Amino acid sequence: MDAREDWSRSGIDGGQAAPGRYLHGREVYVFLIAFLSVFYLSNGPLLLGHYDLGWHLAAGDLIRQRGEVPFQDPWAFTLGDKRWYNLSWLWDVMASALYQHAGFAGIVLMVVASGAVIAGYLAFCGLSSGASPLAVCIAVFAACLLYPCYEASPNMYLAASPNIATMLFAVVFYGECLRRRGWFLLPPMMILWVNLHGGFMLAFPILGVFGGLALLRRDWTNFRNYCLAGVGCFVAIFVNPLGWHVYDGVRATLGHFVQADIGEWRSYFHNIELPGSIPGIAYALTFVALELRYRSSTRVPLEARVLAWLFLFLGLYQFRYTAFFFIFSSVPMALHIDRLLPKRLSGFEVQRAMLAAGVVGILLLPFTFMQVRPALALPDMLSEEDARYLEAHSSHARLLNHWNIGGLLIFRTQGSVPVFVDGRAATAYPDELLRDYLKLVRWDIDEATWDKVISKYKIDAVLWVRAHDPLRHFLVSERGWKEEYTGAYVSLYTRREAAPR
Repeated sequence: MDAREDWSRSGIDGGQAAPGRYLHGREVYVFLIAFLSVFYLSNGPLLLGHYDLGWHLAAGDLIRQRGEVPFQDPWAFTLGDKRWYNLSWLWDVMASALYQHAGFAGIVLMVVASGAVIAGYLAFCGLSSGASPLAVCIAVFAACLLYPCYEASPNMYLAASPNIATMLFAVVFYGECLRRRGWFLLPPMMILWVNLHGGFMLAFPILGVFGGLALLRRDWTNFRNYCLAGVGCFVAIFVNPLGWHVYDGVRATLGHFVQADIGEWRSYFHNIELPGSIPGIAYALTFVALELRYRSSTRVPLEARVLAWLFLFLGLYQFRYTAFFFIFSSVPMALHIDRLLPKRLSGFEVQRAMLAAGVVGILLLPFTFMQVRPALALPDMLSEEDARYLEAHSSHARLLNHWNIGGLLIFRTQGSVPVFVDGRAATAYPDELLRDYLKLVRWDIDEATWDKVISKYKIDAVLWVRAHDPLRHFLVSERGWKEEYTGAYVSLYTRREAAPR
């Protein structure tokens, strides 16, 4: 039957079995949302492991206190006249308010709820495309287990960071474009997206793929709708505190030289962790094999195929796009899996078993939450005790800190200990400073480079990873500094003549 389908009708409305299957697919939502939420909650401490969460919370506090979005960084002594482009100000405010009223548990629940919405939306897309409930369950469950990329922590895409906003809106835009009905909702959604995360630019490749294929089909109605949605989204971008300068913030991130030293911007091969990456590799190879095997099938929406392949190749180039491959490939995978499943597995008994399992998963949720709640905290890289010592002894120091410590230092000291650099990178710091810093982050110590940076920025204290023994040898043995303080993960080095008394 697939061979007789008109390719111009490929899309989410093209599956003849969609209405019936969708009406009997509610158990898929119960099962997926329940068990994926249990899985995400059980990883709650890991969801808080993103090193930038500290400065996001501090930024939210600052915006709520001032009643406006600041355009200059109040926490660093190295910013010069650099403007701060906070592309995630609204997410920061939301996270700050949640933390104030519900602590880290509230933030984790927000992240888990976002993951549940993503899973539910992908299930809706799969069911509406005509795949059986079991096939949708398998494909979406696999995609939602894999896209967070836990094995490459802290470069996760289901984490307490604004990244989750881009994941959520990318799925919503994808689903609404597949439905071909809710295109007029996309510009209002873009207003939210542009104020939550700089990844809003992903809306245009999604719309471009759908619009381009509609043009090739000479489907003028949908081509017009996607074009109108694209124009509306472009206009909506400017509804933000930065105005047109939001593009300066995006440009400061995309294609910047600092990406070469940030894991999520490096290639997929750089981020492979064995054996943890094996499931993701197996999934990708399975997708490729099934796509090649059923390459002539018109049952799979062509737009979904194009986006899946596009982000598969982009993910090999830069790891951050791999998560989108898992998401966009869920619909093609569900339809391919549906071909392979025995027909008897699509029956009522299987669906009833899924519903029963989903109910069990729902009952497990409160117990899982109570189990993990005591462990919900920021990473131990910089403890509260470390921060109190720094406030007491280094509040007036010109402190050269490690990048990964910067965001936590901002959060724990609220600017009382000025930082040298943190994860905001090119959106907050001058390029010259970033070039100087990146020369330092090597295991082997380049003595001339360290001497130059220390002299250039008048550094009198260094807060670095405790395990970096070559730096300890250089500062203490070669330059006569003192290891003034050691925490669980950090060491504070000071010039002897500037050592705190």
